[in-house]
Amino acid sequence: MTRVLPFLLTLTFISLCSVAQETAKPFRKGTYIKVNPTTIINELDVYLEQDLSQKLSLELGVGGIYTDYPDYVFMKRIDIGQRKPGVTAEQFVEGRGLGFRAGLKWYLVRPDAAFRARGTYFQPVLFYKKVFYPYADVTYGGQIFREDGDKNVYGLQLLLGRQMQRNKFVIDPYLGIGLRRKVYHYTDFSGGDGSPIVRSNGELASILPSIHLGIKVGLKL
Repeated sequence: MTRVLPFLLTLTFISLCSVAQETAKPFRKGTYIKVNPTTIINELDVYLEQDLSQKLSLELGVGGIYTDYPDYVFMKRIDIGQRKPGVTAEQFVEGRGLGFRAGLKWYLVRPDAAFRARGTYFQPVLFYKKVFYPYADVTYGGQIFREDGDKNVYGLQLLLGRQMQRNKFVIDPYLGIGLRRKVYHYTDFSGGDGSPIVRSNGELASILPSIHLGIKVGLKL
């Protein structure tokens, strides 16, 4: 018995030291690259997230826009009497552009944060998109005139999400609300049939709320 007691005390001491070392392990910052398959219908979004601390991370994103068709569908399907830009359906479909976004993630609940990038977070996001519409040729009185246009979108999103990791694989579902401002610039022509040809340089701006629901998937680098 006298030999067993020192052995048990030694074993207990070693176990406590091991637990203390596990608790004292420093937070290991991670870097993650992700894509958003829920926006694939009109653009390809790529994100890079960098941990700043156990509770905060910075997420930057860039997107390549290869069609603005969803905006055209929104204009046609949800007609509440709003003004519409002088942009044709073909120009919407063939619209090309780029998007940029930056968001700061604040992890409200992040268990095992020193070892895994998982947790519930709140994220305000600022974003900007620029879309260029292709030229469209119209004919009046035997003359060809070229119409063009572009769109700028500025917005704020407030997202709530849950980032989860399995080995190197990361899943990041989210939902939220937002507010965006769209500004269209366009050049079109009217007239003909004996009337003079009139060139119009138009601008149309609107502010609309938005709802966001999606998922990002990626890898820890």
